[in-house]
Amino acid sequence: MSDIPSNKLFNITQYCLENNAVHQPEKTALIFASDNGEDERWTFRDFYDAVQQMAMALRSFHLPRFSRVMIRLDNTTDYALAFFASIAAELVPLPASPLLTTKEVVTLLNDAEARMVITATPFSLPDGKLSKDCQVVDIEELTSKTQHGPSFEAPQTHFDDPAFLIYTSGTTSTPKGVLHAQRNAWGRRPMIEGWSGLTHDDIVLHAGQLNWTYTLGVGLIDTWSVGATTVLYHGEKNPMVWPILIEKYKVTVFATVPTLYRQILKYGHVEKHDLSSLRYGLTAGEPLPPTLLDAWREQAGTELYEALGMSEISTYISSSPSVPTRPGCPGKPQKGRNVTILPIEGGEEPLPPGKIGLLAIHRSDPGLMLGYWKREEEEKEVFRGEWFIGGDLAQIDEDGYVWYHGRNNDLMNTFGYRTSPLEIESVFMKHPQITEVGVTEITVSDDVAIIAAFVVPKGSDSLDKEELMSWVNSQLAVYKRPKEIRFVQQLPHTSNGKIIRRKLGELEYH
Repeated sequence: MSDIPSNKLFNITQYCLENNAVHQPEKTALIFASDNGEDERWTFRDFYDAVQQMAMALRSFHLPRFSRVMIRLDNTTDYALAFFASIAAELVPLPASPLLTTKEVVTLLNDAEARMVITATPFSLPDGKLSKDCQVVDIEELTSKTQHGPSFEAPQTHFDDPAFLIYTSGTTSTPKGVLHAQRNAWGRRPMIEGWSGLTHDDIVLHAGQLNWTYTLGVGLIDTWSVGATTVLYHGEKNPMVWPILIEKYKVTVFATVPTLYRQILKYGHVEKHDLSSLRYGLTAGEPLPPTLLDAWREQAGTELYEALGMSEISTYISSSPSVPTRPGCPGKPQKGRNVTILPIEGGEEPLPPGKIGLLAIHRSDPGLMLGYWKREEEEKEVFRGEWFIGGDLAQIDEDGYVWYHGRNNDLMNTFGYRTSPLEIESVFMKHPQITEVGVTEITVSDDVAIIAAFVVPKGSDSLDKEELMSWVNSQLAVYKRPKEIRFVQQLPHTSNGKIIRRKLGELEYH
């Protein structure tokens, strides 16, 4: 798949935008919808012109090449402009959430040795807490600098040069930086063929925020690489808005997480909207429960295609129009990926079909990260010879489908057995009176931990705890059975919809 020499000039911004700006300048590249009806539309020519102007403004600060630049903006066009302009200016954007506290911002800036923060909300950094070389720049200042200046000079970046830095949870309490190369955009091509199936004529609606690589990757990089149109949303988070946007813009592909699909079915009144333009939905970020897949098919009338991935490479296992969905399974390795299952205990000899082990992908994949930022020891832990191991447990069946069994470090130890919370959750989700469930270990005394299930009942239906426990136990081995069930009103999630397991034990319950 790496058919571009590492020393060849290659830049993500040019790859995504320049060809479109030349050959289809008047086509709509981006629609930013809002909850007040004042939608923002950009053609490829106008957006690329604005990116070039902002790139020149960034160059006027004379930062060293590949300096890290944090983007701390709301989910607006400015965020997308700043991301692509930074890459065009041969800088390394660090996408961040505007909701980060000052302490969290300082931690990331110091770790990344960043030289700039682009923001729309003025804030001061504590004296002595940050390098004096880092400056806070208001997005309006960058915009004002774009009115005058020299002509844009094309970036001279290469295939393996750094492109962007993202932070994700690590094996320690401090987030770790994942550094991606310019080749990341090229390495995403198997996702288009093996998952999203995007074409030039698609209109893609992504429900995520731009500080998430799922949104940047699928919503912008992949969509623009095929010359399609992206729709994003800036407004109040309300499940009812997504069917409205699909109908209004005749969206053909919708991308989000399973949690939001569930909320749309519950609150979005899909039966009242014309979703006939929608070819299918994409889902990633957490496992897709078979019951949710069935409900979406029945009520929305379209298929959902799931993908499994990680920050270090994005998605690389998926179902698609060419890979039939198997409920409870994310799919097969995408064409061109070299994927295997390795023993948990060590070694590079792949396990046979049906055996559970660590999901691994060959380190030659162009979509794989350059490495962890200043985390040499953690980087050593994820490479085993020629294989990258991200910590996912899985098995590959005789037909080549990959069955996910959770994170290796999410596993619970019961009676000497490793138990995945996802396996137990999948049993609960078969019950018709359950909306959502999270399973984790909780400590009940100094030396005793038990498996507990935190259940969100459906509607006002009453659930009998003992009957539910009996029903679940009938489907699980003794060592997998939860010792306690707690009914809660809702589960804690990250901004991207993943269950925060460490907070389950803090929930009020009955």
